[in-house]
Amino acid sequence: MSKTDVLKSIRELAGSVFENSIDYEKGKYGLDEIYNHFQKITSITGFDSRIENLAAVPTAKGKALGLNYAAQCLLDYKRTLKFIKAIVLAITKKLNENPEKEVRVFYAGCGPYATFLTLIAPLFQANQVQFSLLEINKNSVVSAKKLIDSLDLSDYLIEFHIGDAVTFKVPDSDSYDIVISETLDALLYRECYVPILVNLLPQFRNDVLLLPENVLIDLSFSSSSDSKSEVKELKMGNAFNVREAISALPISESIPAEFPEKKIDLTNVNLDTFEKLFLDTRVKIYQDIWLERNESSLTVPFESILQKPNDSNSITFTYQMEPEIELKCKFE
Repeated sequence: MSKTDVLKSIRELAGSVFENSIDYEKGKYGLDEIYNHFQKITSITGFDSRIENLAAVPTAKGKALGLNYAAQCLLDYKRTLKFIKAIVLAITKKLNENPEKEVRVFYAGCGPYATFLTLIAPLFQANQVQFSLLEINKNSVVSAKKLIDSLDLSDYLIEFHIGDAVTFKVPDSDSYDIVISETLDALLYRECYVPILVNLLPQFRNDVLLLPENVLIDLSFSSSSDSKSEVKELKMGNAFNVREAISALPISESIPAEFPEKKIDLTNVNLDTFEKLFLDTRVKIYQDIWLERNESSLTVPFESILQKPNDSNSITFTYQMEPEIELKCKFE
């Protein structure tokens, strides 16, 4: 596939994404074609066994995905397609608000393919949108630069920073209109989305658009009907709401060791009638665009068998930054 062909595929993919409902089969085919081209240009397949491409990268809080796993994110089809739609809508919104001004995007955690530059920039003119990229993995930076140059997209690039988004100070931060943080994992485990937002968000203007806008971890209990094996689920609300938790922090506060506990009342719930606990990661990408259960590797639910008997009156969740980033819970 030539450079012209891959740019054509990217534009056709965008057309597929903006149909009334996303054609995922068409989108999957398009992403596979684009991935094949990207891995040939960069020699990063996402599936080789070199240790340097497998290892996660330590950050000030948590870890960043290894190069291989970051490359594989392109093939998380629904995730990639929904993010493309969301980012294009966000850029278009900003362009409509001020057609004479270029839209500036700060993109943290771009990985070896700089996916949301390489798949978005060809849909606009360089005087409409400009990107600054931040990546902690030096090998990812080398790969992304090679790919951007090969597609003749360097005119869309303001600058490329190598650094840790958990501690990075953004130059000229008031100039940006959109922030993308591609730093997620299911249950917000290990990766750095939360501490990155604590660090980055206060640096930008209040009207900056963040993508994804929010991440929620929801609690539910499930049981199966004896007669038809029908699963019944009781939704209990949020165990953790990222934007709500961050907005409650004092403005001057550094990244906390942990966030305040969230207690969910169970006094009216007979836990012995349920078999499993579920924790769902739900990602609000932009406006009404969400990643829901099992649509992505990010939203595969955590499930645990409930021990019986269980006469607990509440369940308490604590999202901690130290010693590792993880959500903990206990019945009381």
